[in-house]
Amino acid sequence: MKSSNHIVIMAGGIGSRFWPISTTDCPKQFIDVLGCGKSLLQLTLDRFGDMFPMENVWVVTSAKYADMVKEQLPEVPNENILLEPCRRNTAPCIAYAAWKIKKRDPNANMVVTPSDHFVHDVVEFRRVIESSLKFVADSDAILTLGIKPTRPETGYGYIEAVLGTSSLANKEVFRVDSFKEKPELDVAKAYIARNNFYWNSGIFIWNVQTIVNAFRVYQAPIANLFESMLPLMYTDAEQSAIDDKFPECRNISVDYAILERAEEVFVFPANFGWSDLGTWHSLYDRTPHDLSGNAVIGNNVELCESSNCIVHTAQNRRVVLIGMNDCIVAEHDGDLLVCRMSEEGRIKEFTDK
Repeated sequence: MKSSNHIVIMAGGIGSRFWPISTTDCPKQFIDVLGCGKSLLQLTLDRFGDMFPMENVWVVTSAKYADMVKEQLPEVPNENILLEPCRRNTAPCIAYAAWKIKKRDPNANMVVTPSDHFVHDVVEFRRVIESSLKFVADSDAILTLGIKPTRPETGYGYIEAVLGTSSLANKEVFRVDSFKEKPELDVAKAYIARNNFYWNSGIFIWNVQTIVNAFRVYQAPIANLFESMLPLMYTDAEQSAIDDKFPECRNISVDYAILERAEEVFVFPANFGWSDLGTWHSLYDRTPHDLSGNAVIGNNVELCESSNCIVHTAQNRRVVLIGMNDCIVAEHDGDLLVCRMSEEGRIKEFTDK
């Protein structure tokens, strides 16, 4: 069973919301965001432990990031690093990996995960993944992990579950009623009050035949494109074909392309201390605080009469904060960000300057 389980790590994002430490040349998945000595990409693979043999570990990334993936994950075979010539969102990314795995192992089970998320309880995470793999191995279900909300978060999508009856095959799995876009605050509060709404983690589990068939039904042009390239996969002509054909794919997420249209979609409600680390505020929430509520990543930071700030100076520049409250202070390669937490949404205005 274990040899037929594969993991696909999506590592092609640009992570512009974490400027200045994250740039298009070195996105956040390749950075030690948490100050723990490992990048988010390395932590992503680490949390799976020995659940997957290395020949069953796949990384889909941009061609421009290939060297960083190889440097940070040298244990992953080079042929398992799939290179996208351009960004086309998660559906084409997942389709490429699915057809590639299908050719080698037609009965494979797949876990698909982003490369830039955080998980606190790794033991519980692995239990959920093991249980999920057993569930999809014996069904044609599309399974996503839903995270029990801890607050009315407006930065995440939500999954509405039908909690009345669990799956007969797994009492922790429930049918999905609907997917909801990132809500306004009042809507998020209403979701939390109903108890059957979960954050959409973007972590998916399915059998390779299930997802390939779903693409054939709901995204035929994408399916036909990869089916046409199947004879070239695992040959010297593969990358050239991908470079030529991949840009033809529709730019669409797997949520829109498949999950919101398929019938056999289920959610596994989980609670393992998850965050997508998509914002400075989410990093602040996942970083230890001092008695004044300050979160510091860096070894040469002094705070005086300051509270509820996050400071990130991984390059050990000396930083002194006096009388600052609810602020973000981050420095990287000569770029300095200082702003109120409440103004974080404006950071993207300046990332390309």
